[in-house]
Formats: sequence, structure tokens, C-alpha cells
Amino acid sequence: MRVCVTGGAGFVGSHLVDRLLADGHDVVVVDDLSTGCVENLASAWDRIEFLETDIRDLARLDQAVAGCEVVYHQAALAAVARSIEHPMDVHEVNVTGTLNVLMASRAAGVRRVVIASSSSVYGDTETLPKTVSMPTSPRSPYAAGKAACESYCEAFYASFGLETVALRYFNVYGPRQSPQSLYAAVIPLFMEHMLAGRAPTILGDGEQTRDFTFVGDVVDAVVRSGTAERAPGLVMNIGCGARISIRELANSIANATGFTGDVKHEPARTGDVRHSLACIERTRDVLGWEPQVSLDEGLARILAHVRAENNDKAVVS
Repeated sequence: MRVCVTGGAGFVGSHLVDRLLADGHDVVVVDDLSTGCVENLASAWDRIEFLETDIRDLARLDQAVAGCEVVYHQAALAAVARSIEHPMDVHEVNVTGTLNVLMASRAAGVRRVVIASSSSVYGDTETLPKTVSMPTSPRSPYAAGKAACESYCEAFYASFGLETVALRYFNVYGPRQSPQSLYAAVIPLFMEHMLAGRAPTILGDGEQTRDFTFVGDVVDAVVRSGTAERAPGLVMNIGCGARISIRELANSIANATGFTGDVKHEPARTGDVRHSLACIERTRDVLGWEPQVSLDEGLARILAHVRAENNDKAVVS
């Protein structure tokens, strides 16, 4: 079938594009390349239709989703910290952009829209694991925007019959996750520093915990959400159902990279939650999905990817 991936040049989006092509689908990719990059699509470039545009441009979205059966909406300005600094920019891309995706999809007769939401919508609740029945309690503009996107999905399903599925990603990691952004995720940052023999920085005391999920497992859940019969109208958690402290994570990456130095500490970021752990019972039940990649295996895959990239650069230079 013909499908569209917004944010398809990004980290999760490009892995999703690879999977959809492998499954035999015709894929349209929408990305403005503000945070994504064409290098992520190098192996897919001659097999996709690529539209470089901003999801705030409704007319271009109408063009992109025409004839598509499913839209996988991955485009966003990510990171809690960015939303604290630039709340209006994040709102316009994440919320207005999502509304545009829903409007364009409805007008084009798209069957289903699967959107990337976030575990940040739960806020800093003490109850663990976080279940989809819990009320949302956003602590940042980013989280508030994702909660709004979920509400728009619910409204479009109820009002117009457009099938929608919202997936609350916990901490996704894997190859192609860039350490270069000011708002880079912790695993690529730690790995880059340790491979270079530099001390990584832990924000806070390091005892905060996260539920890390390998990107291939996340993509599998996303793809299943595009066809699962009982998925429309639902919100589901995408996590491993296990948590690790940031201090323990740093130790695991040190073991994988051979780093023997110390770590640095800086104050925790505003808006960050203390503990995070996904309940994935609904996801298992509705999608028949189970995470397959352990953290140690996932870190090994990233390390192999980074070393292969470095070897390629050395050959070119």
C-alpha cells in the first residue's frame, strides 16, 4: 500500500521508512530537514518519494498524503529543554503541524493516522509503571503539546471517523541518533564522549530512571499500529517495561566503550521527570508486540554502527 511518513529523515522516521520499504510499501517521505538529514535515507533514496516541506504548510501536506492509506506522523520539534526555551516554536510545529496532518489526511480519505506521542505527558507522577489509564500531567510545553495532539486524534476519530492511534514513546535509542544537537538524547551523548575519552555529564544526581527502548522495537510497534484491528482510537505505551538509572546507564556505556574515566555532574533540567517506566500490557494485547532487544545488545549495535561510520570516514579522507 501507499503510505506517508512525516519526519522520515529523522532518527525514528528513517528507520521506519526502511522497515516499510522492506515490507513492500510505496513510501512518501515528508521532512523539512531542520533536524533530520538526507544521509539517514541514503539506502532508501532511490525508492521513495521525498517532499521537502514543513508540516505547517497544509497545501503541501495535501499533496503528500494524496492516495495514501496510512500516515505515520513522526515529525516534531523534540526535547523538553527546547520547549522551555522556545514554547511557541514547539507548539506551532508539534500541535498545529499535527492538526494539519489530521486535516490533510481526512480530506484525502486516508484510512489511519499513527502519531508519535510521548511519555512526558504523564508528568512526574510517583506511581510506576505509568499506565494509559492514568491522567496526564504535563510539566513542560513539549509535554502539553503532545497531550494536545492526542486530544486532536481522539476528536478526529470521534467527529470524522478518521482512524487514529497515538503511541507514547518512552526513551528511544539506536543508530542514527545524533549527539550533535543542543538537545541530544543521553545515550548518543554519553557514547560520543566516552569514545573520545572525555567525561560525560550527568544532569542531576544520576539516580533518575528511564525506560529505554531500541528503535527497531519501536518501529515494529508503529508498523503494527497501522493495521491492528483494535488499535483505532487508542493510546498505547511504547517502552520495554524495565528501567535503569542514568548512573547505571553511564556504567553500561563505559563497559561497552572501554571508558575508564569519571563522570561530571550538572544541575537537572527544568521540566524533566524523576522516574519513568512503561506499562505495556495494552500494547502487548492490541498489537501482539513485545520488545526484543536488550539494552546491552542495543548499545552494542550502536557501537558497531558508530565504528563502521568512522571507518567509512577514514577511508574517504
